[in-house]
Amino acid sequence: MRKLIITFSLATSLLFVGNQQADASTVHSVKSGDTLWLLANHYGVSVNAIKATNNKTGDTIFVGERLTIPSSVTAAEKRLMAQLVTAEAKGEPYAGQVAVATVILNRVDSPLFPNTINSVIYQNGQFTPVRTGSINQTPTAAAIRAVDEAIAFRGQGRGSLFFYNPAIATNHWNATRQHTITIGNHVFAK
Repeated sequence: MRKLIITFSLATSLLFVGNQQADASTVHSVKSGDTLWLLANHYGVSVNAIKATNNKTGDTIFVGERLTIPSSVTAAEKRLMAQLVTAEAKGEPYAGQVAVATVILNRVDSPLFPNTINSVIYQNGQFTPVRTGSINQTPTAAAIRAVDEAIAFRGQGRGSLFFYNPAIATNHWNATRQHTITIGNHVFAK
C-alpha cells in the first residue's frame, strides 16, 4: 500500500511539473534581435495583445525580459483564413490580401459578428467562396503570409468590416457603408 501511495504521489508531482512546463511555453525570454513584431509573427498573436498582456505602452523590449505570450490563433484557423484570402483576393496586391484577412479578425473582435474565426467565415451569406466551394482550394504562400501579418497587426488597422469589388458586386449595400480604403479591385468599409 505504501508503494502505491508513493507511486501515486510521484506520478501526481510529475503531472504537475509537466503542466508547469506546458505553461512555461507561453513565456518568452527576450533574446538579442527580438522585436515585438517578430514575436507576434512567431507566436501568431498581435503586437497589441503582447503589449496589453505585459502592461507595455511602448514598443521597447529588453534582452532577458520575460514576456507572457497570450493565446494565439490556431494553425487550423490560420489555414482557413488563408483559404478564404486565396479565394477572395487571389491576384490582388499583397496589401489587399492582408486587408481581407484583417476584415475577418475585425469581425471576430466586433460585437456585430460571431466571435470565432470559423463562425465569421461560415456565417451564412457573408463570403461568396463559402457558398461556391472555392474556399476549399489550397492557400497560396502569399495568403499565408498575409494572414500572419494581419494577426500581428490585429487591432491597428482602419476597422474595416466589409469589402467588395464594385466591378462585379451584385449587391450595392456595401457602397452605403463608410469607405476606409481601396486596395486593388477591393473597396473596404466599416
